[in-house]
Amino acid sequence: MVTAGSAITVEAPAKINLTLEILGKRPDGYHELRSLVMPVSLTDTLSLTTTYAQTVLTLTVGAGVDASKIGDMGRNLAVRAARLMQERYRVNAGARIHIHKRIPIGGGLGGGSADAAGVLRGLDRLWGLNLPLAELLALGAELGSDVPALVHGGAVLMEGRGERVTGLFPEGAPRPCPGFWLVIANPGVMCPTAEVYRRYKPGLTPPPPILHTMLSSIRTSDVTAAADALHNGLQPGVFECYPGVAQTAARLQEAGCLGVLLSGSGASVFGLVRDERHGEEIGRKLGSGLWHVVARTCPVV
Repeated sequence: MVTAGSAITVEAPAKINLTLEILGKRPDGYHELRSLVMPVSLTDTLSLTTTYAQTVLTLTVGAGVDASKIGDMGRNLAVRAARLMQERYRVNAGARIHIHKRIPIGGGLGGGSADAAGVLRGLDRLWGLNLPLAELLALGAELGSDVPALVHGGAVLMEGRGERVTGLFPEGAPRPCPGFWLVIANPGVMCPTAEVYRRYKPGLTPPPPILHTMLSSIRTSDVTAAADALHNGLQPGVFECYPGVAQTAARLQEAGCLGVLLSGSGASVFGLVRDERHGEEIGRKLGSGLWHVVARTCPVV
């Protein structure tokens, strides 16, 4: 029995892709991917409340979020996630979803996917569905490529078009990684994901040990090795089509980041740093003219 007025608050973390390999085109038209994904401390905050009425969405925005880029509320991934659960499990209730957005829209940080993942996890608890993780991951895969990784949480290997997700640490294994500090910057442009993939041209393949090197770096918290192993197959095309993104990456590099990479399909770029103090120093060099935030990857789970 779902009680109207019951409420829950969920933090929905953004993500970065430490590696993103494009392995080819699939028969279904999507690209075959292999990516090491980590959530970060930059989050949207979701407030979910059960109602007797239909699902509705309201938004407030923080610094760096351009409200003009918010599309049709009815097509928002968070709303679609709620409606999918309602229909699939015949839930006789609605939900009022309020999102305070801090993750830049269309920035390659998985903001919409994070919100959808937060709704799936939050409504699973709020509506008392108690679905197994595998089922929540499958629901996420119906909504978008990044959703399963963010439903799972923690550092994951994402494969296929995003529907296959594996945690980096088996249950019971030691988790020594405290995470990496980084500076995320966004030039304020949008790089439509579909267009970026449509323009993608296979280029130089990453060195064979790149996945192994990055896995080892995560497990040992070796940020220098991680900086050397950063790879995104979409980056050359994005930098060519969107000069402002390339300039943002250059500014992070010049400011002293250990390694810089486009996140996902852009336009956000992140730079790994030694520690929080190093990140704040780089932030001061970037100044107030470029949106940026010092963040940390979330604990590995």
